[in-house]
Formats: sequence, C-alpha cells, structure tokens
Amino acid sequence: MLGIGSKLIDKLIPDPAAKDAARLELMKLQQSGELAAMTAQTEINKVEAASSSIFVSGWRPAIGWVCALAMCYQYLVRPFITAFYPALTFPGLDENLWQLMMGMLGLGGLRTFEKVNNVATK
Repeated sequence: MLGIGSKLIDKLIPDPAAKDAARLELMKLQQSGELAAMTAQTEINKVEAASSSIFVSGWRPAIGWVCALAMCYQYLVRPFITAFYPALTFPGLDENLWQLMMGMLGLGGLRTFEKVNNVATK
C-alpha cells in the first residue's frame, strides 16, 4: 500500500515539501493501521484466555504440557528404560526440544521480568 500511495503522491503533488508532508502522513496512516491490527490481536488473545472452554483457552497450556511430556520421555523415561532393558528400543524424539523449551521459558521469563520491574501491562 505504501508503494502505490508514494507513486500517487509523486504524480499528483509537484511541490517537494508537500510531497514529503504527504509521504509522512501516509506512513502515519500505515503505522496506525498496524497498531490497530496488533491491538485487535491482543483483544482476541484476552478473549481466548478468558474463555471457559478448554478448546479455546486451553491450547496454549496444552502446548506447554506436550513439550514437558516430550522432554520427560526423551530425557528421563527412554534413557531409563534402555539402561535397564537394553533389548528394548524406543524411538527418540527430535533434538530440538531444548530450543522449543527455551523459547517458551524465555517468553515466560521475559513476562516475569516485566512484572518484577513494574513495566508489565495487565
């Protein structure tokens, strides 16, 4: 949208100062649209989190539990079983579980850091 608007401004406004002002106004409109989209997504997230339905509000915790169960299997259960019963073989999971967990914990840690420093928004 910014590209089309800039082309129209170039063709319709001959004065360089007026062009710059029009481009600035166009960028402000684009940024306010992006801000509105982010605000709308935040409101959707709030409604999802407040829902009493497990299928609406429970998917985020479910992802956390799935990650925790996968890590438990990969790093506790599977090595324990294969150590005592070497004849049994169990498939391993992807080694990227640590990256997934660190990403999830990092976001939670950042949220805790915000709350501790009183910069968090509800």
